[in-house]
Amino acid sequence: MKLIIFCVSLIFLMLLNCQTQRPEVAEEKQKEQKTDSMEITQQALEKELNAERQNPFITREFDPYFNGKWIGKAISYGCYRKGQAPGIKGPSEAQILEDLEIILNHWNMIRVYGSDKDSERILKVIRKNNLPVKVMLGVWLEDEKENPKRKSDNVKETLKAIRLANEYSEIISAINVGNETQVFWSAHKMDIDDLIRYIRTIRNNTSVPVTTADDYNFWNKPVSKSVAAEVDFIVVHIYPLWNGQTLDNSIKWMSNIFFNEIKRYHSDKTIVLGEIGWATKYDSTKTGDGQQGSLIKGEVSYAAQENFLLELSSWIDKNQVTTFLFEAFDEPWKGGGENSSPNEIEKHWGVFYENRTPKVSFQNFLKAYETEKR
Repeated sequence: MKLIIFCVSLIFLMLLNCQTQRPEVAEEKQKEQKTDSMEITQQALEKELNAERQNPFITREFDPYFNGKWIGKAISYGCYRKGQAPGIKGPSEAQILEDLEIILNHWNMIRVYGSDKDSERILKVIRKNNLPVKVMLGVWLEDEKENPKRKSDNVKETLKAIRLANEYSEIISAINVGNETQVFWSAHKMDIDDLIRYIRTIRNNTSVPVTTADDYNFWNKPVSKSVAAEVDFIVVHIYPLWNGQTLDNSIKWMSNIFFNEIKRYHSDKTIVLGEIGWATKYDSTKTGDGQQGSLIKGEVSYAAQENFLLELSSWIDKNQVTTFLFEAFDEPWKGGGENSSPNEIEKHWGVFYENRTPKVSFQNFLKAYETEKR
């Protein structure tokens, strides 16, 4: 907070000073001061990034409730429609409102993956329309050792996350710092010490619970202990489909991973299931190491998604584990966008199509689940 207040005050003084000067002088002076301001901000942030772990470390409780109602059945929300993508074009407020009204028929907590203009617009729409939605805000981080230019983007995300968390504290239930940055197969794997510095920076400048999300293949290893010590709760991703499981064995396999590998290994932490789902299409021709055509052994279809949703919902009801289903809407920008196969699996995890109509799998699930509850 001190860093943000300092930067805002500095910019205000710059603007006030420019009003008393000739336009051409003021413009040149403003350029110099802007450069100086950026350097000062960078230096100040560097100091914050090296902040010590809070002592004593008092765990902030993750609270998946809204007006006393448990909202642990949650959803990952990618807001991008056809022709939209992160950093290129985002949705309008009207489109976001349409999405959230659809989501609210089934869920009251969403997860977004970045702290950017689109995430801020989502928060604005929630507040403006007084919607009963809690948000787990994301901070998208990528490796900055091999790619030093990436550091400025990581810094911007961090600063914005701090501002949003303090400005929308009644909406943001937690901040997730980094997504799959540590698991061995990650395309944006980053240095563990860098991740910890960003976690500490955000935690030291906000009051909400702070976490990081990663695949179970990170959280079940000794190295994860050092990261777990820095967060208030753990977010784990477990995908039976990606791990060669059949539909019949998927929930049993996931449950064993969750309770016997993750929860037992991190017995002192609350564990949230941050991503799990079942795609409706995949490209079986993409074979080779780490490719969907080689890794996936289970049935990929609407019927399979329907059955998976039924079994997963029963598991959540029984165990009361906060779970973010992946995901609400199909996202055509993923997996290479228009340059990739229309069957690319990354485009087909939603329970709604990109045009916001529900898939038959989700419609059938809702009918069956309601019948099952009676």
